[in-house]
Parts: sequence; C-alpha cells; structure tokens
Amino acid sequence: MRFNIILFQDEDGMFIAECPVIPGCVSQGQTEEKALDNIKDAIRECIEVRKEQGLPLTVGTREISVNV
Repeated sequence: MRFNIILFQDEDGMFIAECPVIPGCVSQGQTEEKALDNIKDAIRECIEVRKEQGLPLTVGTREISVNV
C-alpha cells in the first residue's frame, strides 16, 4: 500500500512524520531518512491495531480552500 505522509522538522531539530489517513500514526527520527523508516513501521503497527479493533484501516481526507 502507498500512503502520503507529512514530514517536517520541529524546533528541537527532530524530523516528525505523520500519516494523516491513519489517526494517531506519528513517528520521528534524527534524520529525514530515519523518520521515513520509522513511519513505515508505525503505519504497519497502526494498521495491525486497527484491524484487531475492527476499525477502518484508514479515514478519508479532503482538500479545502481557506481564504487567508
């Protein structure tokens, strides 16, 4: 399966990776590469837990426009 993720660097220099279609699926690493490796593991684990709990594997996302 393929997933879009969000990747950013926090104020402490850690790279944070989130998978927005899986609620609570977040990981981190000291480098972008490590954060990407870690989020792959987190996605696998989150999907397994969601299966065990009978939850949908992912949730829907939408793009909206906001005037700023």
